Amino acid sequence: MANNAFVAAPPPLKDELDIVIPTIRNLDFLEMWRPFLQPYHLIIVQDGDPSKTINVPSGFDYELYNRNDINKILGPRASCISFKDSACRCFGYMVSKKKYIFTIDDDCFVANDPTGKAVNALEQHIKNLLCPSTPMFFNTLYDPFREGADFVRGYPFSLREGVPTAISHGLWLNIPDYDAPTQLVKPLERNTRYVDTVLTIPKGTLFPMCGMNLAFDRDLIGPAMYFGLMGDGQPIGRYDDMWAGWCCKVICDHLGLGIKTGLPYIFHSKASNPFVNLRKEYKGIFWQEDIIPFFQNLTLPKEATTVQECYIHLSKQVKEKLSKLDPYFDKLANAMVTWIEAWDELNPQGASKANGKA
Repeated sequence: MANNAFVAAPPPLKDELDIVIPTIRNLDFLEMWRPFLQPYHLIIVQDGDPSKTINVPSGFDYELYNRNDINKILGPRASCISFKDSACRCFGYMVSKKKYIFTIDDDCFVANDPTGKAVNALEQHIKNLLCPSTPMFFNTLYDPFREGADFVRGYPFSLREGVPTAISHGLWLNIPDYDAPTQLVKPLERNTRYVDTVLTIPKGTLFPMCGMNLAFDRDLIGPAMYFGLMGDGQPIGRYDDMWAGWCCKVICDHLGLGIKTGLPYIFHSKASNPFVNLRKEYKGIFWQEDIIPFFQNLTLPKEATTVQECYIHLSKQVKEKLSKLDPYFDKLANAMVTWIEAWDELNPQGASKANGKA
């Protein structure tokens, strides 16, 4: 008699993807995510007091790193990893050995779509990453590779193959990702609009990347996913993911890679204190008026053909042009080089020949 028992399909990319979570607290929020995330390996980066015990729900496969572990693994190069800031998550990107990364904050819950169905954010990120991007020419039906869509009339056939997708940038329901001044003038605003759209960010266009619901191809863009120097001992905070996004975007444009934004949504459950945020952001609010034109006008040399080589060139330009704003950028440029050195040491198979100093 034939065996007609249903066999569930294995989770997509189960052995090729790590989930990175920065935290200072117990990870009870994972219970809500269990149906979607339990099959995958977690890398937990514990910020703050390393003597504190972080409880993880049973049944999850994970490794946990605290500040003592970071110092032990990286030695003097641990100085490039932020302390008392969620920017520490990028250490998890560095120690992962998987091709793909999904990172999420511990105040991000499972969202529901307009029909009430729970959104499997990771599944949508994987779909985004496995389909090409179209940064060279905008398609007015958004992502032409989604079911029910295609390239519209007038779209050049020579560009329809697209380019590899390096980053999938997801969005948030409930608490929007606002800066402190906007939080202060709109304290009760909540995002309830679920827009069923994925689109490629066009070449030459920057965007404010948010790290709380993000996935990327580590092989394609990993070394550029450095969240900078933020938090304890630094004059700025809450610009970690945006700095990484600006760096990644100019490198993706240079190397012919794509970035998608839109779906999937998560439910952002908790609004951070706008007065605390303002103390962290206020220098960045002024600096970004110079930082954005810096990235808009930045060019990378043709001979830079790897992410590491691009990043080293970028660090040199940060030192040369942004250090005039504040000595912090000289320190940041040096940390960018340290980051690449540490990345190449832990990932020698992908190490670059770019070993110059900023």
